[in-house]
Formats: sequence, structure tokens, C-alpha cells
Amino acid sequence: MSVVAFVDLCSLVALIILGLALLLSIVRIIIGPTLSDRVLALDMMTVVAMGFIGAVAIRTGLMLYLDIAIALALLGFLATVALARYILRRGLKVDASAMEAQ
Repeated sequence: MSVVAFVDLCSLVALIILGLALLLSIVRIIIGPTLSDRVLALDMMTVVAMGFIGAVAIRTGLMLYLDIAIALALLGFLATVALARYILRRGLKVDASAMEAQ
């Protein structure tokens, strides 16, 4: 087996596994019991998508895909921070309303 055939096979297996992980994270986003679970699944989906893009970059040989993965990483980080701030503020509002009720 040549090196090119081995890399092609490994990248194909990686794409299949990453595709399954992407589907599982989408399922967790849909049925996640809490908002925190959904945010964590969204972050996981971003990381898996970056791996998927990296595997496609290795498979095709186009390193332009790596720039797309870097941009996706930045977008995923900003989305996670924004959702974490939303959860924090929502929790503070709930605590403040509970204090007022007492």
C-alpha cells in the first residue's frame, strides 16, 4: 500500500467518523435537556466541523480550507462566549426576582 493510498483511506475514515460525531452533536442540540447542554453541543459541533474541514483539506490538498477552519474557530469561540454571557445574565435575573419575592 502506497503512502498516498494510506492517507486517502485514513482521511476517508476520519470523514466518516467526524460525520457521525457531527450528527450526534446535532441530536444533542435538539434533545438537550438544558440550555447548557445545548451550548456545549454547539461548541462540540464547531470543533468537529473544524476537524471535518481539516480532513477535507488533507484529502484535497487545498490548504485554503485551513483558513476557513481558523475563521470557524473564531466564530465558534465568539458564539460560545455570547451564549455563556446570556446564560449568566438569565441566571442573575432569576436570582434577583427570587430575592424580590422574599
